[in-house]
Amino acid sequence: MVILAIIVGLLPGLAWLYFYLKEDCHPEPKKLITLTFFAGALVTVFAFILQKYFGCQLFNYCGGFLEDFVLTKTGGIGIGLLVFLALVEEVLKFGAAYLIIHKSEFFDEPIDAMIYMVVAALGFATVENLGVVGTYFSDGSSFGFGAIAGTISLRFVGATLLHALSSGLVGYYWAKSIREFGAKRFLVSGIAIATILHAIFNYVIIINEGISFSVILLITVGFFILNDFEKLKDKKI
Repeated sequence: MVILAIIVGLLPGLAWLYFYLKEDCHPEPKKLITLTFFAGALVTVFAFILQKYFGCQLFNYCGGFLEDFVLTKTGGIGIGLLVFLALVEEVLKFGAAYLIIHKSEFFDEPIDAMIYMVVAALGFATVENLGVVGTYFSDGSSFGFGAIAGTISLRFVGATLLHALSSGLVGYYWAKSIREFGAKRFLVSGIAIATILHAIFNYVIIINEGISFSVILLITVGFFILNDFEKLKDKKI
């Protein structure tokens, strides 16, 4: 059961990875793809540490249910926390992709920025999904495979897709930054927009106690991201 649950936890990230890689007309080296995926997975550790420490120091959120904290805090503290948590993740996902590929000879097309950002994001999301699976085993309580599969299915169209889309946005603006001779304002804008999208997604889930409205949001954003892919195809950096 444990092995089967882990496989289910891996599926959303790998499925979206396959979909997005198909968007690249000139496939990237498997080694770079693999390294970027694992780099994205690795930075989840740093994200957890930073979010836990600074979340406690800056917002007094030191554990417990995030939903309860956001709904009960006034003065924008709860929303501020959501923005902070999202910012940490978006910056670290970008850092993972940047460290692996920014000096690579294969980083030669604008669309590569989006591809590698999505790959890093899916590595990140995969670790999150495995963490969710792990919660079913952590307290020793009984559970069913259907419960795990249902949760992971929701994450397939929810959090996993969110990570891919938000990082795809960062990748698009990263590509614009490179084409504009390193103009950092584009990259900063991309991270800011991705952070806002990420925070809005989480807030909508919390206030609606469901995923329907969030999925509609992601589908809408997804059309724009695919359009961005099309804009960058066949262009050189």
